[in-house]
Amino acid sequence: MPNKRFYHIGFGQDNLGSSPPTIALLSGDPERSRLIAQTYLQDVRLLSENRGLNSYVGYLPNGRAILSATSGMGAPSLSIVVNELVQVGIRQIIRIGTCGSIQSYIPVGSVVISSAALCRQGAANDIAPVEYPAAADPFLTVALVKAARELKVEHYIGITASVDTFYEGQERTGSANPNLMRSLHGITEEYRRLNILNYEMECGTLFKMAGVYNFTAAAVCGVVAGRTVSENIILEQKDIAVTNAIATAVHAAETLE
Repeated sequence: MPNKRFYHIGFGQDNLGSSPPTIALLSGDPERSRLIAQTYLQDVRLLSENRGLNSYVGYLPNGRAILSATSGMGAPSLSIVVNELVQVGIRQIIRIGTCGSIQSYIPVGSVVISSAALCRQGAANDIAPVEYPAAADPFLTVALVKAARELKVEHYIGITASVDTFYEGQERTGSANPNLMRSLHGITEEYRRLNILNYEMECGTLFKMAGVYNFTAAAVCGVVAGRTVSENIILEQKDIAVTNAIATAVHAAETLE
């Protein structure tokens, strides 16, 4: 659909230039998308600031075209953005996010590279059945691991719990609703015993969409909360975690064929 400007992302194929990107770095936060574009990419051009879903096209240092796009918070918003990105020609997506670790050995400031997700998300159920695997692309995942090693970024690889809510779904009681449903009491400890590494809110749906839509996807998240210690985000180390996640994703993107 070369002449179509998509309703949510605010651009179409014609806006991507003569050498359009096939890979996107996808962030929930529009400011992170802008940071990636302005700090890590060259010859950057703003595509859209529609609905806070900021998108930029630019080039990696090796000359490869790449998109820095915003998914918004949560799986429903991500599902809309990803659907439209695939329609404009994106075939590889690396999610760059934040997360809370639920294993005591994973410190704030490090990154988690998700090999797969326990997907507890309503949006994903509209894409594929509950039983459908939410697995990251192994080649993209290996590229992220290699990048983290080369950059000497502390990283952990494993399964992520991908849920729909930041407070109740991640067993936070220090919020407007301290009265969690019985099914959520103890769920973090249960996931910990299943060797799940972290909580976040998007990659399970992203991975299922990749399988159904036939594109490749991976995810790297900076750890901004240590849930074995506190429910709170550690703001003093958030920038370090985010920088580590971005640097890992950008370096991995440079190595892709």
